[in-house]
Amino acid sequence: MMTENTRTGLNRKNNVPTTEQREATQPALLRVELGEVLRAYRQRQGRTLREVSSDARVSLGYLSEVERGQKEASSELLSSICRALNVPLSQVLRLAADRVDIHEGRIPAHMRIPDAIPEEMVRREYAKMGR
Repeated sequence: MMTENTRTGLNRKNNVPTTEQREATQPALLRVELGEVLRAYRQRQGRTLREVSSDARVSLGYLSEVERGQKEASSELLSSICRALNVPLSQVLRLAADRVDIHEGRIPAHMRIPDAIPEEMVRREYAKMGR
C-alpha cells in the first residue's frame, strides 16, 4: 500500500503527487479516473494484475499502464477488462464520470438532493396510504 507524505505532497513509494495534490493542480483526466476505478475493483476482488490480464487477454504491462492512467484504453479493451472483472462496463464508466464530476467541483447527478419532493413520488406515497 502506498504511503503519502503530507508535508511534501509526494507518495513516498514512487515519488508521485498525492491524490489531493493531483486534484488541486491538474485537470480531471478520464483515463486516470478509469484506471483508478478498475484498480479498485481488481483489488477488492483480491486479484493480481497477472490474473486479470490473463483473463482479459491483455498484456500485464499494458493493464498496469491503464490502471495507472498512463494509457488510454480502447472501448474494446475496457470491455474485455470489465468482463474479466465481472463488472458492467456501464458501471465503471459511471463511477469514473462521478470521479470527474467531483474532481471538477460538481456533485454527480445521482448524489444530488432535490430541492422539492417530486409530485409523482408524493402521489405514490398517498396511494400506498389509501388516500
